[in-house]
Amino acid sequence: MKDTAICTMVLAFGLGVVGAASGAEKRADDNEAQALPVVRVVSEYDPDDVRAVQVTTATKTRLAPRDVPQSIESLEVNKYKSYGINDLSILLDGIPGVNTTYDMRGEGVMIRGFSADSGDIYRDGIRESGQVRRSTANVERIEILKGPASVLYGRSQGGGIINMVSKQANFDAHSSVTLRAGSWDNYGGTIDINQVINPYVVMRLTADREKANSFRSGIGNDNEMISPSILLDNLEGLRWTGQYTYDKIDRVPDRGPAYDNLPSGVSIRHGFAHPDDYVIDRLRVWRSDLSYDLNEQWTLRWVAAKRTASQDFDHVFGGTYCTAEDKTPTGTACTWNGRVQQNYAWQQTENKTDTHTLDLTGKTTTWGIGHDLLVGIEYSEEVRHPQVYGTVAYPYPVDPFNPSWSNPKPERVPATQHNLHEVESQALYVQDLISLSPQWKILAGLRFDRYDFQSTNRLDGASRRYDDTTVSPRVGVVWQPTDEQSLYLSYSKSFAPYGGRGMISVSTSPTAVFDAEPQYMTQYEAGIKSEWLDGNLSTQLAVFELKRHNIRYQPDAVNFPDDWAVRGKDRSRGVEFSANGRLAEGWYVRGGVAAMAAEVLEDIVTPVNEGNYLANTAKRNGNLFLRYVPTENWYGEIGATYTAARYLNLANNSKLPGYTRWDALVGWRGAPWTVTAAVSNLFDTDYWRSASMPGAPRSFLLSANYQF
Repeated sequence: MKDTAICTMVLAFGLGVVGAASGAEKRADDNEAQALPVVRVVSEYDPDDVRAVQVTTATKTRLAPRDVPQSIESLEVNKYKSYGINDLSILLDGIPGVNTTYDMRGEGVMIRGFSADSGDIYRDGIRESGQVRRSTANVERIEILKGPASVLYGRSQGGGIINMVSKQANFDAHSSVTLRAGSWDNYGGTIDINQVINPYVVMRLTADREKANSFRSGIGNDNEMISPSILLDNLEGLRWTGQYTYDKIDRVPDRGPAYDNLPSGVSIRHGFAHPDDYVIDRLRVWRSDLSYDLNEQWTLRWVAAKRTASQDFDHVFGGTYCTAEDKTPTGTACTWNGRVQQNYAWQQTENKTDTHTLDLTGKTTTWGIGHDLLVGIEYSEEVRHPQVYGTVAYPYPVDPFNPSWSNPKPERVPATQHNLHEVESQALYVQDLISLSPQWKILAGLRFDRYDFQSTNRLDGASRRYDDTTVSPRVGVVWQPTDEQSLYLSYSKSFAPYGGRGMISVSTSPTAVFDAEPQYMTQYEAGIKSEWLDGNLSTQLAVFELKRHNIRYQPDAVNFPDDWAVRGKDRSRGVEFSANGRLAEGWYVRGGVAAMAAEVLEDIVTPVNEGNYLANTAKRNGNLFLRYVPTENWYGEIGATYTAARYLNLANNSKLPGYTRWDALVGWRGAPWTVTAAVSNLFDTDYWRSASMPGAPRSFLLSANYQF
């Protein structure tokens, strides 16, 4: 809470100083102030229409979605917060082509068959690297760009990226207070104050506090977030946004045994956490966004961000159940007849990211051909600092039908792993949206990356480093025969270097030979983005083929440690469709569906896996929400989220059943109040988010918002 108190005092002091200074300036030169009238155009806002007018993640410039030759989804977070969702992976559940699972340490997000956890989640365009759970308490919108994005963002697993757009000071936002209460002792509140100080300065303070138990016994969380921000605009082309965000998630973790490793009859309401278990995630982000309009066509923008995320956990987890007739995984006889033998571990991890980007954007015309240009440079430093105590068996087995813990945990011993992983990267990128005619456009981009990975073993002092360079291209063609139809075809490529294929690290062994060739992802995508019903309904249809190739391995690491060979390829093919907008007077829709085949295309090391499906990726998924607004004040919606069965491993010998979950809400709004009552899992469906995490049963949430 120290950071919270400091932020509050700094913002209060800033409000007072800026307000006093602006008042003095007005009194000293009132005539000059009157000579600078402020005209701001506020577009008509439909609270039930979730479509984004412009997106930025795909191109780092503001473009209409129809001009982007790649599939992109935009989510208005408030629509999901009505159900009490603050977890990123649950919020993304059902997005076409996006699969989510439960991960106690991270997010468990797959895009088009490939993981997006470690380095493909962004906040305001800055990489959210590392092992940490992320709150969405200060997130206004989420944009999911599907497919390779290295042309603008550097190294990537290639399935796509997730960009969380923060709430920040702006001249058009309202202030509000929200209170909520629901099942499992869920209580929370949000304060969002946006204050225009004068025509040039606006400040905002967003704060959230939530405390909730789980439907599982002994599980709970306590979250807090505070984020002050300021926007300065001299109305002559110079703008600066400064923002600080502090986010803390303090929870009793839920990491029990796999569902197929427990005897029948064990209630999903039983949690398997020791009373002294904990996980604490902390996030601190400083961000500065400075831009200057050089003239009516060209803008220079410098974004600097410093992010620190940490995770500290100490818990029992997993476990093996067996009877006297069973054998343990190692083949020995069980000594804990009819009980679950759990594991124990603790870990402390800190991730730091410092990023600077300098972008020049502008419009120009050559020989009658229009250009929307972006030229940028990026410098980034990332550090991951884990301390891990190796897993041991918890010495006191528990009864799965009535789990309880009356014994203490084992004493901590010094860390068995203590490493420092660092990466430094520099990049130069260029992008051009070429308008050949009003109907034909080409989006082309190229990025050059230089990266340097270094790892140091703090226990023995060993240190190794590895560096390389690569180039990432993208090209797309857009044909817009009418104002309502936009067809596109695109090719994009991304890279995942050794040391950056997930959590950043390289081997510190003195005999290790690094795989100098990055893995690459290439995607071909074709689609059509359409407007229907006089522009009230937007649809997006995309077909794609995404390949991960140049997957490397060492055929004989002992006798030929310098030799690396290509293991094979993985491939994902699919079709995605989404629709958002107004169907008729009072009727709104949002959602979509995907059909996908993500499989091992070639595997020299394990040929039996060829043709098998990639883990945690469903063949079909989607969601569909229908909202009805019969009067100015009343509205309601009902929606279904569907995920087909998923294999849990590449061997395809363990499967997680599919599920369909229904959610619904009813709301009333009459300025300045909005009140909603929501039901999640309306029909109380039994389902599993992961092998060890059941989905929540039917739950309720009542929320009230006062806007001023």
